[in-house]
This record gives sequence, C-alpha cells and structure tokens, in this order.
Amino acid sequence: MGMGVDIRNQMANRAAKEIQSGMIVNLGIGIPSLIPNHISKEVEVLFHAENGVLGMGPSPRKGEEDPTLCNAAGYPVTTVRGASYFDSAIAFGIIRSGYLDMTFLGGLEVSEDGDLANWIVPGKRVPGIGGAMELAQKAKKVVVLMNHLNKDGEPKIVKQCSFPLTARRCVSLIITDMAVIEVTSSGLLLKEVIAPHTIEEVIAATGAELTIADRVKVLDPRKEEHS
Repeated sequence: MGMGVDIRNQMANRAAKEIQSGMIVNLGIGIPSLIPNHISKEVEVLFHAENGVLGMGPSPRKGEEDPTLCNAAGYPVTTVRGASYFDSAIAFGIIRSGYLDMTFLGGLEVSEDGDLANWIVPGKRVPGIGGAMELAQKAKKVVVLMNHLNKDGEPKIVKQCSFPLTARRCVSLIITDMAVIEVTSSGLLLKEVIAPHTIEEVIAATGAELTIADRVKVLDPRKEEHS
C-alpha cells in the first residue's frame, strides 16, 4: 500500500522531533531521507551516511544538485557547515564503534519484541542489505518508519516477524502513517494516533497486542496541533 508525498513528509516531520541537538544520526533510504527537510533551525545535528558523509543537510533544490555528493542510496544531498568526508571503512567504523545516537530505518515488519525485518522478501530481488544489520545492532536508538499495513492490507506490526530478521530486539520506536508506538520491556505502547485515524482503527490494523497509554496524543498534521 503506497503513501502520498504529504503522508511521507508528515511521518518525516514527526520523526524529526525525536532528534536533539548534539546528536549524530544515520538515515535509511526512503522516508528517513526526508527528515533533514524537517529539522528545526535550533537543532544542531550531524547526519551520517554509510558511503562516507558526516553532516548532510536538506535536499538540494531542483537544478542545484551536486552529482558528486549523495547519500548511501545515491540521492543528492547538501552538507552543513562542519561536514566531513571519509571512506566507507571509516563510515562503518563509526557505526560499529557505537558513536551513532540514533538511526531511522524503513521496515517490512516489526515484532512485539522489537525484532526488525527490513532487508528481503524471500523470492524477491533486492540490491543488498547495506548497513542496516550493523545500524540496528549498534545505534543507541533505532526508530522504524513504515506503512502500518502492507500492500495487501495486512499488519506490518506483528507478534513474530515472518520475513528474515535484520536484528532482534533492536527497535525502540515505530512511526507509521497511523500511529506512534513505543517498544517497551512489557510490549508495545500506543502513544500517538495520527488523525484522521482512531485508536480503534490502529488496534484493528496491528497484528500484536497494544497497551494504550493513559493519554494518547492525537497528532493532526493538517493543524500541527496536539490535543
């Protein structure tokens, strides 16, 4: 099930609120790559990419792309003051040494224990796992952005993943087009619902048990207001 550009940007905007000044953050391909476009000017963050960039900025304007400057997915990026470049060995060394405060990744499935499957659908050709396995293991916080349902209308948040795992018990937070769900030691905690969806709709669309927070926030991206 695809998503419109507005919904993708709404999710990226919500994800950007997880970032605090001083963080070093890695961004996966897809929706995570939109996050720099939604960072507040007051937040100083260095975005890292596996291909050897630290300090990526917002996406370049059309016609102003630098063909030699891209993220790990090959999409053009800008840089911020203080950015640096290095080879992939150092880029992965940064990951493996645990210097990343957070990573935002896409997902095929997330289990109620925080297991992540995001690199292959059996029988389908894919370009490779990239750095997801190491990012999921070594980043201090893993946030997954994905559709709440797959293209067949089935839940992607499940009791146990059916696809090959990227890493076990690694996910801290799930942001979908319907909700924001925290993975806790006692299970999945529904914290926010994205309008026009309701708590009941989120429960019905989730393939694992949800605990409902005492006060679930309703995020209405059209109004940028919480109630």
